[in-house]
Amino acid sequence: MVRLACVFNFAYLEYYQTEATMSQTTTMTVRISGALSEFVASNVGENGSYENISEYVRDLIRRDKERAEREAFDRLKAELTRAFASPEESYRSLTAAEVIARNRG
Repeated sequence: MVRLACVFNFAYLEYYQTEATMSQTTTMTVRISGALSEFVASNVGENGSYENISEYVRDLIRRDKERAEREAFDRLKAELTRAFASPEESYRSLTAAEVIARNRG
């Protein structure tokens, strides 16, 4: 097994930003070691599912973002289901800020 260095350039102390025409690119540094480093190494390269560490990390972030969005949608759907099931006299007016604050918790 190829051993990876314990420092991967994609998320931790150093934080640099450069402007691109349509998007912004950020370079970060993350320090991992031991079992986590070996796990990353097993998922990257010739025997892994990803060609490089950046590709792996971008996929993990994308999946986490999708999960967070799905959870937010599910909370909204549950709230709407309860609201439509309630008798009309139980409704009360809420501001957008009150709804947002309630759904964050």
